Amino acid sequence: MSIENLHVYLHKNILKMRYLDPKNDLTFKKVFGEHPHLLKSFLNAIMPFKENQLIVDLEYLPVELIPEVPLMKYTIVDVRCKDTTGRQFIVEMQMCWTDDFKQRVLFNASRAYVRQLGKGQGYRLLQPVYAVSLINDIFEPDTPQYYHHYQIIQVDDISKHIEGLEFIFVELPKFKPHSITEKRLQVLWLRYLTEIKDGTSEIANELLSEPEVEEAINCIQESAYTEEELEYYDRYWDSIQTEKTFYEAAKREGLEEGIKEGIEKGIEKGRKEGIEEGRKEGIEKGRKEGIEEGIKEGEKKGKIEIAKKCLQKGMDISEIIELTELSKEEIEKLK
Repeated sequence: MSIENLHVYLHKNILKMRYLDPKNDLTFKKVFGEHPHLLKSFLNAIMPFKENQLIVDLEYLPVELIPEVPLMKYTIVDVRCKDTTGRQFIVEMQMCWTDDFKQRVLFNASRAYVRQLGKGQGYRLLQPVYAVSLINDIFEPDTPQYYHHYQIIQVDDISKHIEGLEFIFVELPKFKPHSITEKRLQVLWLRYLTEIKDGTSEIANELLSEPEVEEAINCIQESAYTEEELEYYDRYWDSIQTEKTFYEAAKREGLEEGIKEGIEKGIEKGRKEGIEEGRKEGIEKGRKEGIEEGIKEGEKKGKIEIAKKCLQKGMDISEIIELTELSKEEIEKLK
């Protein structure tokens, strides 16, 4: 039996182990924050590097304290490092997506880029900073593409770009392995992150066939963690669920408030428009009624003048009534 087949046999039959989810804060930092050779393998697989750009060696950098995204302070796990050429890599696992995250990632990478220089040092010393964001959520629902690479490019000629900052966003829920031969190591690492869940006991043969991925799998064996670590592991999931609940509630509250505000604005607008419309209608109605009243008043005055002349000529009141349609009382008042 070959060594490779022996590993598979041990995992599937004799050992029958349970595994933890590699996306958890505890496990992600255990794998990628304590084993630079595993992080190097992962980055070389995930980055769009050519053969002559691959990372040769890595060293870890301190994790900086950065502004927290409201309601989502526990959903981010990050590891920072630089290679022998000075390039920096900020690797983040983001459990939930909000629109604030892009600005946060931009701020984080920009600050890392600027802080490379001390006072009086020249810009030529600056090395590229790469922000790699693994997102356990979907933020681009209009495309099936899960891998998003952002650069500073010239709009009219995308082959020209300014080096310094680059951003990789991977939407893990969209990832579906199609061909194991195309970008094989990238597929294996992404399968490692997406297929292994809390309590998984069966590992695919392909994952165990790659030594570095297999080592990463061994790092998340449940039996390798203390009771205190497992309690932290569970608390992290609880905090994620709590924050998701709060965030969804905040979104619903914001939506409801927006709808309420929209309705109130619509009613107020309608009221104002109604008043204006009513004013216009009132003026028009008053104008028409005024004209009609004026006509009637004019006709009445004309009849009175005729009645006066008839009285002067000595006509009988009954005849005047028939002629002018005035009442007897109205005619007698004219005498």
